[in-house]
Amino acid sequence: MRKRTILSVLSLLLVLVMALTACNGGSEATTAPVPDVTEAPVAETDEPEAETDETEAEAEQPGSDTRIAVICSAAGQNDSGYNKAIVEKVNALAAEKGFHAQIVEPTSGVPNAIETMAEDGYNLIFSMEYDFEALVNGVGGAKPLAEQYPDTTFVVFNDNPNLTEDGEVKHANVISVLFNINEPSYLAGYLYGHMNEEMDTLFGDTYKFVSTDTARAAGFIGGTNSAGIVVTSYAFIQGLNDAAEELDVEYEFYQKLDAGFSDSAEGSTVAGTFYDQNANIVFAVAGTVGDGVTSKAKEVGRLAIQVDADLDDQQPGHVLTSVLKLTDVPGETIVNAYLDGTIDELDRLQTFGVASGATDITDMSVISEFIEDEAAWTALREKTDAKKQAIIDGTLEIIDAQAGDTFEAADYPNVNVN
Repeated sequence: MRKRTILSVLSLLLVLVMALTACNGGSEATTAPVPDVTEAPVAETDEPEAETDETEAEAEQPGSDTRIAVICSAAGQNDSGYNKAIVEKVNALAAEKGFHAQIVEPTSGVPNAIETMAEDGYNLIFSMEYDFEALVNGVGGAKPLAEQYPDTTFVVFNDNPNLTEDGEVKHANVISVLFNINEPSYLAGYLYGHMNEEMDTLFGDTYKFVSTDTARAAGFIGGTNSAGIVVTSYAFIQGLNDAAEELDVEYEFYQKLDAGFSDSAEGSTVAGTFYDQNANIVFAVAGTVGDGVTSKAKEVGRLAIQVDADLDDQQPGHVLTSVLKLTDVPGETIVNAYLDGTIDELDRLQTFGVASGATDITDMSVISEFIEDEAAWTALREKTDAKKQAIIDGTLEIIDAQAGDTFEAADYPNVNVN
């Protein structure tokens, strides 16, 4: 008997009350109103609806036995880029290569979604949320899900929870993906430190920057206090500190690490507080919370830094750059490895940095349209590019919370962290 009998019955009941249509060209499905369940767009498929109470989207070509799922984080598949990039890549690969793809927006918890997909026979499951306990360690006395479903390969992001205290791999069917997001975060901090000193030259009087004669400050908003978030703030501080040391100045750094990932109004409120504390820029690593930050930046005439995807044109002229974490790059690498039979040859820890193209800052072509002194802007970009090359060459080491580095304020004397 299937382990998920109850969910199966619920799914059948949902099918009875839903009117679902789909057509070619990616048009949205239509559904009857169902409490607490929101249907995502569904591509045409002959498969029956998966036995889950999760929000789903499908893409498939007939004739393939391979089943691949992406379980989104709380921000959802239409977020600023973290989920969206891998969702679009997996759906594109499904259309190209003929496997069945399922996109899940959990409504009853990530562990339940993982178990449902594994029980339904999915071969490869990407889990985008920072929620690993049930998968790798087990909860409530249950065996780890990875152990319960040894024939399924699971992929988790932004941490490496699949290690014992001795550093040994716990489960051979779990792959951890880390982005060296510390590298572009450093570049963003360094860039801002130098830009802030030259803001009058670069931007003229079209903005409402706080003069460096009054204060020097920056703000940071993180969705949660986890290694996957503070890795960006630590590195940003290092970059800002290096710029400040070069310029012989000091900065105040304000941060909030529990803003969540879905409330743009929260982003606007917190960013407003930081701007009131004389920050000329706020760096948001908090999903759609960042949308509120960029809106507030435009409102007050200052700047923001976005994350995950290239969101420089979200509020043109008010996003200095975006720190890129392109989930489509590891998504494509791992899907192709599964399809060509080399998945077991991959290291259980996959790391992607600026050298891979999966992380970087943007080309800043949008903000460049608002620059008044091209020569000063070019010189600043060349300084930043030199730091990037030093990272690639290995001559510049960046603090990495994901690798276990701890933040010591004394190492960054030119930035006062509040």
